[in-house]
Amino acid sequence: MFQSIVSQCLNSPTTTLLNARTIHAHFLKFNLFTNTQLTTSLLTLYSHFLPFPHLTPILSSLPHPTIFSFSSIIHSFARSHHFRHVLGAFSQLGSLGLVPDSYLLPSAIKACAVLKELKPGKQVHGFACVNGFGSDSVLMSSLVHMYLKCNRIDDAQKLFDGMCDRDVIVWSAMIAGYSRLGNVDRAKEVFCEMRKEGVEPNLVSWNGMIAGFGNVGLYDEAVRLFHEMVSEGFLPDGSTVSCVLPGVGNLEDVLMGKQVHGYVIKLGLESDKYVVSALLDMYGRCGCAPEMSRVFDEIDQTEIGSLNAFLTGLSRNGLVDTALDVFKKFKAGELELNVVTWTSIIASCVQNGKDMEALELFRDMQADGVEPNAVTIPSLIPACGNISALTHGKEIHCFSLRKGIFDDVYVGSALIDMYANCGRIRLSQNCFDEMPFRNLVSWNSIMSGYAMHGKAKETIEMFHMMLQSGQKPDSITFTSVLSACTQNGLTEEGWHYFNSMSKEYDVKPKMEHYACMVTLLSRVGKLEEAYSIIKEMPFEPDACVWGALLSSCRVHHNLSLGEIAAEKLFVLEPDNPGNYILLSNIYASKGMWDEENRVRDMMKSKGLQKNPGCSWIEIGHRVHTLVSGDKSHPQMKEILEKSEKLSIEIKESGCLPMTKSVLQDVEEQDKEQILCGHSEKLAVVLGLINTSPGQPLQVIKNLRICDDCHAVIKVISRLEGREIFVRDTNRFHHFKEGVCSCADFW
Repeated sequence: MFQSIVSQCLNSPTTTLLNARTIHAHFLKFNLFTNTQLTTSLLTLYSHFLPFPHLTPILSSLPHPTIFSFSSIIHSFARSHHFRHVLGAFSQLGSLGLVPDSYLLPSAIKACAVLKELKPGKQVHGFACVNGFGSDSVLMSSLVHMYLKCNRIDDAQKLFDGMCDRDVIVWSAMIAGYSRLGNVDRAKEVFCEMRKEGVEPNLVSWNGMIAGFGNVGLYDEAVRLFHEMVSEGFLPDGSTVSCVLPGVGNLEDVLMGKQVHGYVIKLGLESDKYVVSALLDMYGRCGCAPEMSRVFDEIDQTEIGSLNAFLTGLSRNGLVDTALDVFKKFKAGELELNVVTWTSIIASCVQNGKDMEALELFRDMQADGVEPNAVTIPSLIPACGNISALTHGKEIHCFSLRKGIFDDVYVGSALIDMYANCGRIRLSQNCFDEMPFRNLVSWNSIMSGYAMHGKAKETIEMFHMMLQSGQKPDSITFTSVLSACTQNGLTEEGWHYFNSMSKEYDVKPKMEHYACMVTLLSRVGKLEEAYSIIKEMPFEPDACVWGALLSSCRVHHNLSLGEIAAEKLFVLEPDNPGNYILLSNIYASKGMWDEENRVRDMMKSKGLQKNPGCSWIEIGHRVHTLVSGDKSHPQMKEILEKSEKLSIEIKESGCLPMTKSVLQDVEEQDKEQILCGHSEKLAVVLGLINTSPGQPLQVIKNLRICDDCHAVIKVISRLEGREIFVRDTNRFHHFKEGVCSCADFW
């Protein structure tokens, strides 16, 4: 009777722990523990609810425990995916004198594989060989899987080579193992060996190969294999689609993506959450926002992976406002947002210039009880640097220390960038010195910081320290080194590092490196040599290169080359007002007023206006935003009063307004007023009236600082006895005692 009751409970999905304890009570009442079969059934029932340590009292009550008793428990734990309990029960066999059989060993091996427990896995392997199970192909196949899961590919290969009977499953496991570790060449060799031995690949084999090529960035090969697989009569499954779509997206092959989408519909995979996420990611990477939105709208029940893929896709296509709307909608709903969702929307805001929104989202994230991780922090930190929010940046730095994620190399590197962007290069160096581990990203971050501040000596020193550490430079490294040389007019050093790129370090110069050399030569007045470099470049120069030449022509008043550069830029960037302004300034410096007016008329006919200047300054815990010509700031009255007083002192010092840089067709007095309303001046004055005397000021500008503002801030730094840091789109300007670190070349 009791056996029947226990069996019913074992087979019923509604059985509870209370039912098991009720039966246990009857065992105690009627002393049924002498019945090994009944007791084993009770143990199996309990194993559905309790970990192995809770079962030992019942096991000890068995007069003669058998391997069958343990097998029932172990198989029950394995079916419930309680693999830690599987190993716990398995480890007790030896102490009871019980020897596992070939039916029990696979469960133990699977537990070792899932938990990636190599030591007990090797012990099971040793036991199998000693006890005559070495020829059991199923068991050996399980051990191969275990070694692969533990990333012991050499052990797996050795065992694989010794197997007599190798079926497609174990071949596929080896292929997938090599692919997962990025060794696609070896995976391909195993794939070919399998076919030579007459074992035809199955879908798992193909999926392993496709995934492997995709993981190492060989997207063309992954797509080619997909075509080959289909041509051999294999229909893709959800895993195939999930493996090939990332490659399609990275290739931006929307036609191929739609073909794969067709398979998804044909095979009824629209409800597979991994497939849907892969489709959303693919369309997002291909720039197909409408198709991506259709896929998302057709989801019956949105799950978190699909939402995250959709938000990332919207961000990638510049639809940050739409992404925010979608995020807010789901935040107000029942779907529980995870750290990936929050990180995705924060990164989206930072990448699209919504830095304040990103900082607010970070606060909301913590208020909602979602713990930021080592991906969230590097995604957020650039927001602080972008708007010079030093206080916020320091708070995030402290947060990363408290949470133990500062040691993450990408968190540390992001902090180095942030402090450099906030004008605190010494704090960048402190972060760098405290990093327990450095990679190329961290070295590049500190070099970029020094270069941004025009510190060539320190940049070059860090470059050589990096080489001594054994780290090889890349193109980003040389951009920093050449930029530092450029800002300091180090022509000889610049040529040395430029020439060494390909000769010594196998780094092919890119457009940005040529732009640095053009700027470097132009800075020291070698404009013709700079123009020769442009003409000899191995590829067509872009707007960055021609812009570097045009800016230098403005400084050196070189009309002929300035006109050549401007004409190129008018084709490459017909709607960029900055290029027209630079050419008009060259004409003005030559007194060629008719030509200057012609350029300004060109701008008017195209409807071009100078982009509105915007500057940021952090005072206390608040970041203030100032826009040129905008008088909405609550302290505007005090700003204008202080500006008027400073204007008088500045004129008395001999610095007169450069009204020629004003494009509007207004009276001279009105032009002076327009210059006074430039955002960087407003930000500096706001800082003066809200900070203690002598306190340094840090301003961020979204455009190149104009000649007039540059001259005025130099004088203000002397009159007010302040160090003023202004970061524009070109570089950092460190104003002190009436002098700028850029030496008036930017």
